[in-house]
Amino acid sequence: MYDRPVRTADFDYDLPAGLIAQQARPRGTSRLLVLDRASGETAVRRFSALPALLRPTDLLVLNDVRVIPARLRARRPGGGGVELLLVRPAGGGAWEAMARPSKRLRPGVALTLAAGTATPIERVDEGRWIVAFDPPLDALLLSTVGEVPLPPYILRRQGPDEADRERYQTVYAAAGRAVAAPTAGLHFTPEQLAAVEDRGVEIARVTLHVGPGTFKPVQAEDPRDHRLDGEDYELTPATASALGRALSSGRRIVCVGTTSCRAVEHALAVGGGRIRPGPNRADLFILPGTRLRAVGALLTNFHLPRSTLLMLVSALAGRERVLAAYRHAMAAGFRFYSYGDAMLVG
Repeated sequence: MYDRPVRTADFDYDLPAGLIAQQARPRGTSRLLVLDRASGETAVRRFSALPALLRPTDLLVLNDVRVIPARLRARRPGGGGVELLLVRPAGGGAWEAMARPSKRLRPGVALTLAAGTATPIERVDEGRWIVAFDPPLDALLLSTVGEVPLPPYILRRQGPDEADRERYQTVYAAAGRAVAAPTAGLHFTPEQLAAVEDRGVEIARVTLHVGPGTFKPVQAEDPRDHRLDGEDYELTPATASALGRALSSGRRIVCVGTTSCRAVEHALAVGGGRIRPGPNRADLFILPGTRLRAVGALLTNFHLPRSTLLMLVSALAGRERVLAAYRHAMAAGFRFYSYGDAMLVG
């Protein structure tokens, strides 16, 4: 498809700031850009049309992870503020967390939270620490001291509000500890999911714990030099069986979001061509030149320039066609990023 290796700059585009969605539309009412990946043709629809755009033989894969209030605000003994973003449990009640500013932290010097303390124990990477909490973080305490981890391009002077707590969560969220929402799923209402099943579409669920690496920009000129943060996921026996049946019978697998796509493709790769249930960590960097072995269509939002997510979509439909579709969307006034409109690539 490409006569030379892709470069990170190949995935750049200019987006007017006014097209970055700051508030989510009511669920189910977003616009939907449909991209035919074979022809490059696009059509403007409403998200409510999605059930009719799916085939009765499709398998629709959702990421049912729950977003936790993963952003914590703390104070150093000298009074300076520190922001912690939880990444993953580190054992013994501790968490790996991104800290800002990180260089002001000292091992063993406790930070004060709205309730309790957070003590940096060990620096594990640039800007990342193992942090112990007293009392240990449970769901109730986290709901008290934590905030909805909205991405930085959604601007809130006073921080996220109650509307964000409800809206930055899918209606089918069930388990896990995501620090960013699987945003393609934010569009669905329970009624639309029921309409999908009424059409005969089978629905399967994975749980991929979305990490902050989803927002990590690609700095390297050659994207293959970028280090992709691995994200933990689980496949139940029922989901592994559903995926295996779809693959063996040649049915189309439609992933809701890049997170579901990454989990399915990783599971197939590490299973040697078979989907096996259980936990794993997805560290598969999907970009043009990567052959997608399972996913036939993708429901997704519009992604940041130079991002690994835009590269993943381009692996499915081709960089030129995806960027042409983005230009079409911008000209038509589509809203971009986490709270924005949707795109169906198939």
